[in-house]
Amino acid sequence: MKHPNTRLVPVAFSLALFLIMPLTGCVGYRLGSNLPPGIHTVYVPIFVNDTGEPGLETLTTSAAIAEIQKDGTLRIAPREQANCVLEVKLRSYKMNPLRYRRDQTTTAQEYRLDLTADYVLKKLPGNEIVSQGNGITGFTDVQSISDLPSARKAALPATAADLAHRIIREITEYW
Repeated sequence: MKHPNTRLVPVAFSLALFLIMPLTGCVGYRLGSNLPPGIHTVYVPIFVNDTGEPGLETLTTSAAIAEIQKDGTLRIAPREQANCVLEVKLRSYKMNPLRYRRDQTTTAQEYRLDLTADYVLKKLPGNEIVSQGNGITGFTDVQSISDLPSARKAALPATAADLAHRIIREITEYW
């Protein structure tokens, strides 16, 4: 004679599995923030451009502000009202060939635009370092179009956005 509860075991197991499975979809998401308590607002001054490429500081600063707003961990604020300041120095700007045309070994068909920076996040007031990173690189691959300056210009916004994403992710995410 079977025990009356033996039919409930498969049902209970199925129910438990049904409740746990949706949680496995959250495996890749962040669990919290790297930021210490009390850090909620950030001031972002114009980035320092040591690359020799004019205009990068404006484009990358705007991309970082947009990424901070998209991330939502911090809010942008004027320096007087901010809990911290994000200082970024653009170090290098390089266009490297990735793939050459089959018929020519000197003409690149695809390039990678690399933009490398160092950052420091300082708590205000007092300038205590909360987070810092060196050699953070954002990049974009671009097909060679009619000329190299046009290819650079086309790749710059995506490269700046990738660099900003990498910096803000490093500052805010906790795994």
